[in-house]
Amino acid sequence: MAGKKTRLVTLEQQMATEGFWGDQAMAERVSREYGTLKQKIETWTTLRDDVGVIEAMMQETDDASSLEELGNQLKELEAKYNVLEVNTLFTGAYDGLNAIVSIHAGAGGDDAQDWAEMLLRMYLRFAENQHWKTSVLMESRGTEAGIKSVTVQISGERAFGHLKTEAGVHRLVRLSPFNADALRQTSFALVDVIPEIERDEDVDIKPGDVRIDTFMAGGHGGQSVNTTYSAVRIVHIPTGMTVQCQNERSQAQNKESAMKVLRGKLLQRTIEQQRQEIAGIRGEVVSAEWGSQIRSYVLHPYQLVKDHRTNYETSDTAKVLDGQVMPFIEERLRQVASEKSSGTA
Repeated sequence: MAGKKTRLVTLEQQMATEGFWGDQAMAERVSREYGTLKQKIETWTTLRDDVGVIEAMMQETDDASSLEELGNQLKELEAKYNVLEVNTLFTGAYDGLNAIVSIHAGAGGDDAQDWAEMLLRMYLRFAENQHWKTSVLMESRGTEAGIKSVTVQISGERAFGHLKTEAGVHRLVRLSPFNADALRQTSFALVDVIPEIERDEDVDIKPGDVRIDTFMAGGHGGQSVNTTYSAVRIVHIPTGMTVQCQNERSQAQNKESAMKVLRGKLLQRTIEQQRQEIAGIRGEVVSAEWGSQIRSYVLHPYQLVKDHRTNYETSDTAKVLDGQVMPFIEERLRQVASEKSSGTA
């Protein structure tokens, strides 16, 4: 807490300097950090004071009903503390941003594509539980079932900070609903998560470095999106990166959404290059290639979801697939924070 208060004073002094608002982008970042930090300090201080008051009251009374009521209030404060404790784990520069989540089915035909769609539903349900907004930017349906790939914009408080822990390969083991003999099938899907970058100053994209193509969107059910060349594909020529968006109503909206995806991918690429240069090892995003599984979901012959990084597991597979993934996210956040503090990350 002392470090946070010192940082708050530093920010206050910086905001009071002459010409502070001359650099609008920098001023906005500093002001945003100041507001967030001030709110955190006030919240922690209030919580600490409330706990002190309740503990003092419990020492001064022998009344059973009063002690029970004070005990319940203390439990409520404990729950608030747990939420605040998790919030301290979001230390990344982009953790507060919205997220762009892409899911790609692995090899395995209908089973893998169905698994990709199950993961999509899981994350949409998770976002709904957090009262976040979601928007499908691009979707490629499977031939018979499921999806080949999908890209979703998820908007909410610390959406990227939470969902970045989900990047990697997810493995499903179950009895195949697409096999006449109901044989056990293992399927894979890759989840990629990048921050939604709104401002150009975060990522420098020169106009001459991109090629923008338009094409007719392949949406569902005769929507108006299908009647015009509203879909947009953007190619970043220096890196060869290609992104596309087709689910917005207008070409301009699709272009804006596609540019956000491109900025996020370029930022991710830059961060990984810096991480490899400094640490000499591969970071989490790089390890999210097809060779490394972060989590297994076993539905047969037993029920178990296990994260291979933290070893956190649960037998309540239905609840997890219905969007209850916060325990996995929190365990991973704690693990990363511990690795950073010990110098192993």
